[in-house]
Amino acid sequence: MDYKYIEQLLDRYWQCETSLEEEQILRAFFQQNDIPAEMSQYQPLFAYVNEEKQTDVLGEDFDEKMLSLIGEEPKAKVISIRQRLMPLFRAAAVVAIVLTLGNALQVAFLPKEDASSVVATGIQKPSEGPSVAKADSTRMDSINRAMPQQPVVIVK
Repeated sequence: MDYKYIEQLLDRYWQCETSLEEEQILRAFFQQNDIPAEMSQYQPLFAYVNEEKQTDVLGEDFDEKMLSLIGEEPKAKVISIRQRLMPLFRAAAVVAIVLTLGNALQVAFLPKEDASSVVATGIQKPSEGPSVAKADSTRMDSINRAMPQQPVVIVK
């Protein structure tokens, strides 16, 4: 017997090019008992599809049967606003903890004189050091420092 057509259908089947009718032809062919040896390796695949159809499938009344066995009616779960916003509350708590720990670590690594001012006021004061002044005030400051501050006496 010539099985060229079945071989062509198998080739098209593996390339996903067969129609539903052609797949039905393959299933019917592989249900036979006299299949060539070179094609017998494909028989379990097509037999599985037919066996799977014969197994029990959940019916429309499955839910009702299960609920009658349990003895309960289906209930809708009510979710409150608090439960809905709980992830937001958790995120806010994490942010607050991170900021608090960051502030505590910042105070821990500051020098002692700066740490007390940060803890008391929450604002870090600039450290003492050379200041930058405007160009006109620099000359006045240097003149005032160069000349001693003595009362001016006018003689007539």
